[in-house]
Amino acid sequence: MGSFTDLRSSDGFTFPAYVAQPSGQARGGVVVLQEIFGVNSHIRSVADGYAKDGYFVVAPSTFHRVKPGVELGYGEDDMKNGFALKMAVEALPAPGVLADIQAAIDHAAQAGKVGIVGYCWGGLLTWRSACTLDGLAAAAPYYGGGVTTPEEVARQPKCPVMAHFGDQDHWIPLDSVEAFKKAHPEVEVHVYHANHGFNCDQRGSYNAEAAKVARERTLAFFRKHVG
Repeated sequence: MGSFTDLRSSDGFTFPAYVAQPSGQARGGVVVLQEIFGVNSHIRSVADGYAKDGYFVVAPSTFHRVKPGVELGYGEDDMKNGFALKMAVEALPAPGVLADIQAAIDHAAQAGKVGIVGYCWGGLLTWRSACTLDGLAAAAPYYGGGVTTPEEVARQPKCPVMAHFGDQDHWIPLDSVEAFKKAHPEVEVHVYHANHGFNCDQRGSYNAEAAKVARERTLAFFRKHVG
């Protein structure tokens, strides 16, 4: 359904983004942020799914500043490689990859209001985007590793946020999720009986019921705030 196109950041950096368009008039735009595995087949299918729901979808390659053309699977070596690439991006001078996400938001805005959704590392970037970037009408981070750390909790979102977590996620302790909820009563927090990565049907931690409910909630959230 979609295809890759090149976008340009405010600093002149050019990077690819997967763009999926709805069959009819767009309800608005949605930016989809990848896990630590690149804009792989799963992320492209997520983007295609939101396009089928009527949104103009942009999934930027958030690894491109450190390594182009990354498309990993979900094995142990993929996990190690993806984590190393994530750390390399996190080490970039500010604003780093947030400049590329802003460019993706700006591109999606041709369809109207823009929502953003991200998974794993993309969940963390979704939270940061909601707190620091411009042009977002709604944000939905999924199991964003690091979102519940004190440094991230101290941020304040500039748009409505719906956050999804799993109660079996050993990367994000449940007590830290509770602390995040307490610190951010304005954020709609949902906790599922599920593990990290529960939305991804290519991972062993996939939980079909949790993924279905979380997606329905996110879609309703986008319908309310984006269109």
